[in-house]
Amino acid sequence: MSSALAVWITSTMQSLGYIGIGFLMFMENLFPPIPSELIMPLAGFTVSKGDMDFQYAVLAGVVGTILGTLLWYYGGLLIGEKRIRELADRYGKWIGVTGQDIDKVNRWFYKHGTKAVLFGRLVPGIRTLISLPAGLSGMRLMPFLVYSTIGTTIWTAALTYVGYVLGDQYELVDEYLAPVSKIVLGILVIAFVVWLIRHRKASQ
Repeated sequence: MSSALAVWITSTMQSLGYIGIGFLMFMENLFPPIPSELIMPLAGFTVSKGDMDFQYAVLAGVVGTILGTLLWYYGGLLIGEKRIRELADRYGKWIGVTGQDIDKVNRWFYKHGTKAVLFGRLVPGIRTLISLPAGLSGMRLMPFLVYSTIGTTIWTAALTYVGYVLGDQYELVDEYLAPVSKIVLGILVIAFVVWLIRHRKASQ
């Protein structure tokens, strides 16, 4: 992460306090280069200095995150399965995806949606992305909010606590988790490509 971004995150939190935490976590959901792995540990470091309360710092982070995820959720909801299916049937042949494939993915999400949302909030790299299929599949808002809040609270509280323990070395959290995020995304991309290849061979 660039030093300029780190300085901006630090100055935003110092100047806006809890509102700054909420704003940064909201923006993290829109612009992934802004990492929660730095925001919340910094909040934890601030707590360790006595400038913030732990529970309010976590609450601000959770509220900001949920507001950000709702944008992705409603984005998927507004696009809708029908439109995605039509696009897949029209252009998906270039990557081997059809409308039927979209239906299969949605059926899987209907079956495992709550678990996917809950545990997806705890996985670097897909924490934000999981909101899109939730909206696309038409997952009801209340379960989405409940499971998103549970997962987000666990993630946010854990990062804040680690920052509290590490003190002025809070940046180590982002240093170690950033590569994990890239690895997770890489694995997901590879898994998706493998699934496409197998599905295409099976349909031939």
